[in-house]
Amino acid sequence: MDEERTAEDARKYLCFLIGSEKYGIDIVNVMEIIEYGQVTRVPLAPQAVRGVLNLRGSVIPIVDLSSRFYGYGSGITRLSCIVVVEIERQEERITMGLLIDALHEVVDIRPENTEQTPGFGAKIRSEFIQGIGKTHGRFVILLNLDRVLDIEELKAGGAASARTQGRASSGSTAPR
Repeated sequence: MDEERTAEDARKYLCFLIGSEKYGIDIVNVMEIIEYGQVTRVPLAPQAVRGVLNLRGSVIPIVDLSSRFYGYGSGITRLSCIVVVEIERQEERITMGLLIDALHEVVDIRPENTEQTPGFGAKIRSEFIQGIGKTHGRFVILLNLDRVLDIEELKAGGAASARTQGRASSGSTAPR
């Protein structure tokens, strides 16, 4: 009986890679995953907004997570794809796309296998992190989509932490 309850308590997370880092988002927010293509650039869009995509008649903004986290855009490869997510903002459902480097897997993570956000050592801003999940002996950075996709901050051009912005301006790239 305890085993059944524990399995029911587990949450499913879609795991993906940005560079060599593994991130996860709650599967509840994921609408679909599509191949990268036909993204239209928008003049004067914030750095982290790669452009927009027409998805069955709806125009959705595409946020480049590499740009958002590290201050420079993802290189597009055959593994690049867009995760279409839906978040609630002020009682309104908002659909956005996340450009990621590669899909990894869907995992179950029980609450007891989730740790609080560390105050140091993360390569991205701590407010973007919901927690650290442990699965199969490895860690997954669980993202807080409400903060990552904060529309007002995106409009203002908010990107990576000051530490990585300096690295981006010097022309170096994040670890892959």
